[in-house]
Amino acid sequence: MMQLTIWGGAGEHGRSSYLLQYKDEAVLLDCGGKKEGGGQYPLMCPEVIPQLKAVFLSHAHEDHSMALPLLYKHGYEGEVWTSRVTAQQLPGYFQAWNRYARSQAAELPYGDEHIAAIRFAYLEERSTADEWSSVVPGLRIKWGRSGHLPGAVWLALDWHGKLVYFSGDYTAESGLLAADEPRLGAIGGGREGADDARCPISETSCIADLAIIDAAYGANPDSQAVRLAELERATEEVLRAQGSVLYPVPTSGRGQELLVWASERFPEVQLIVERALMEPLQQLAALPEWLAGGALARMEALLASGRLAIVASEEERLRALACKGSALIFTNDGMMQSEVARWYYQQLSGDAHHAVLLTGHLAAGSYGEKALRSSEDSGGSGSSPSRYRLSVQHIRYKVHQGLPDVRQMLERVPSRTTVLAHAVKPRTDGLLAVLKEEGYEGVYSLSPGDRLNF
Repeated sequence: MMQLTIWGGAGEHGRSSYLLQYKDEAVLLDCGGKKEGGGQYPLMCPEVIPQLKAVFLSHAHEDHSMALPLLYKHGYEGEVWTSRVTAQQLPGYFQAWNRYARSQAAELPYGDEHIAAIRFAYLEERSTADEWSSVVPGLRIKWGRSGHLPGAVWLALDWHGKLVYFSGDYTAESGLLAADEPRLGAIGGGREGADDARCPISETSCIADLAIIDAAYGANPDSQAVRLAELERATEEVLRAQGSVLYPVPTSGRGQELLVWASERFPEVQLIVERALMEPLQQLAALPEWLAGGALARMEALLASGRLAIVASEEERLRALACKGSALIFTNDGMMQSEVARWYYQQLSGDAHHAVLLTGHLAAGSYGEKALRSSEDSGGSGSSPSRYRLSVQHIRYKVHQGLPDVRQMLERVPSRTTVLAHAVKPRTDGLLAVLKEEGYEGVYSLSPGDRLNF
């Protein structure tokens, strides 16, 4: 019997961390933080850390990675298995997390020495995608691209006769990134050799013993096409009124996808883009192995268009905003916590022709969440966003899974036990109710601290 303990990530949005235990051994999937209250961290048990045989990291986003130094603080001496691209992205995320903690007058629970102690092992150097390989004695893995971020992966583990699937953050609807369909079925027969590309459980097909899958959007049925059509309509409405649109976006991932999309859908409109968003775009263009078909040509067309006003200082921003006509403004920080995002908000405030379009998760108490509430309810005063008149809307761009995506994954990765992850408990419960009504069995909605034997 094996045990799963939710250290974070199920029943909430953030601090993804899933502990697998068998006798006196343990394996950890992700170790992230949660951007609330100055930072929330996994419910880890320090005495378990020395038992870890391996730690796996699905991707670099803060809610999956920012607690990794705590493992080394509490005695972990092994490696973190991830993609090379993910490891290269992490320093920037640690810097951003540190800035966030300082802005909230919070202290990090670890020091720079614990960040420096992290050692990486690279999945691509052990095997190609969709191929089983040995990690440590008794533990084999298979990985594939998850479509969420350059370097982001899903994982399958074959450990002590149990097969575990972890989707990480998964989407098959990225505008630029490729996603590998998770396949646990047999490529050949038998179980000979630690490094063969065969099903570890059966000669014909594999049924996972445990699957932890991205269900961030709960029972929402919308496709990416529906979301983009809604985003396009909202943008067109502002442009017709001769206003400008502010898109606060993450530094990597969704930001580059929306920038390319906007450049194609509104080819005559000025694009004002923070320099911090351009470096990841150029880096992405240099990673063809992570891209979907045609994505490289689309990015190259944007870079060669001559339509980008790339800014990095207040003087450059003011000069760009002073140009005649509407603009689509892209600033890094999807929750608008940064000084730059707030600066743009204040520059556009007071004119109802302008708008802010928020496209991702908004943590409770974040500036973006407050701005959205204030736009919906014009009351309030003081220095909060409520005193400004511009419209703020929330239209999600899909970087996770909703109801149809979860259904598809349940069919493609059959599992005796499935845990729905990455959404607050009420949203997860709502999805679970729909799935049960449709006849799915062995599916769970759990919370941090819960345990499950499988």
